[in-house]
Amino acid sequence: MLKYLLKRILEMIPTLIGITLISFTIIHLAPGKPTDILADFNPKMTPEARERLEKYYGLDKPVIVQYGMWLKRIVRLDFGESFSSDRRPVMQKIWDKKQPLIDRRLFVTFMINVISMIVILLISIPIGITSATHRNSLYDKIMTTTVFVGFAMPSFWLALLLMMFFGIYLGWLPISGLKSMNYKTLSFAGQVFDRVSHLVLPVFIASFGSLAGDSRYMRSSMLEVIRQDYITVARAKGLPERIVIYRHALRNALLPLITLIGLSIPGLIGGSVILESIFGIPGMGQLLFMSVMTRDYPMIMCILTIGAILTLLGNLLADIGYMLADPRIRAQQ
Repeated sequence: MLKYLLKRILEMIPTLIGITLISFTIIHLAPGKPTDILADFNPKMTPEARERLEKYYGLDKPVIVQYGMWLKRIVRLDFGESFSSDRRPVMQKIWDKKQPLIDRRLFVTFMINVISMIVILLISIPIGITSATHRNSLYDKIMTTTVFVGFAMPSFWLALLLMMFFGIYLGWLPISGLKSMNYKTLSFAGQVFDRVSHLVLPVFIASFGSLAGDSRYMRSSMLEVIRQDYITVARAKGLPERIVIYRHALRNALLPLITLIGLSIPGLIGGSVILESIFGIPGMGQLLFMSVMTRDYPMIMCILTIGAILTLLGNLLADIGYMLADPRIRAQQ
């Protein structure tokens, strides 16, 4: 198994280089340049000054040369400086050590998505199992209808509805940010409650769509497993139904869900763009959106590189999960 993991990790290196090359090229082929924003809002900007600005940022060189320069810096884990007005290093904006850990952008996005993933697994697996073991019952029909509603409902539309109802109409939950204006004046318990109340709506929205899909996948997988011969044999031996389902059937039924969990890891950043923009959460998704709007190439490439690494790690973790769940796959490695 160790040899297999080492081989997979080595294969990730050229894949990562290919992903970053394609991303770098597409970004530079998009209309507009970072200097356009600086020049268009400055009436005194001359064509000569614009050229000097492009030369300063290295934008006058061919794309492949710019990529080579960027790749040399990445080897030293240097993502360069942001093109924004503050000119801070990219990693400093993502992981600002001056801020508390809980307020750093990478940690904020990671925290929200990990909590959402835990909520999804804790709810979707029992729903899928119960729907499969009670097929065509009233419970199964209600859950099926709820799943289809969850699939059809746009998350941004649902977010706006919940913000209006719980935040504006009822006034129960905050609708923006991660903490209130008077956060520092609150007691420790008050600060914890304030943080939790700010996370309720974002976590619910992040969980709702995936919850519907994962519970459906779990139901389909469980239905397929409980029809297998070894499940029939286990029941014929007189084992309790709970043992048959949760000890013998569940392990194999989890295999498709393991794949979904591995593939959902890249969504820690990509799926947060809309969510963090709607709720005004200072995380990686919001930073990526602002960077795209301002054409901040170093920041965009840093976030996309992190996303690419998460994608490759997600695939690797899915393979590891497969081997842990199914001894037959371990035997083939």
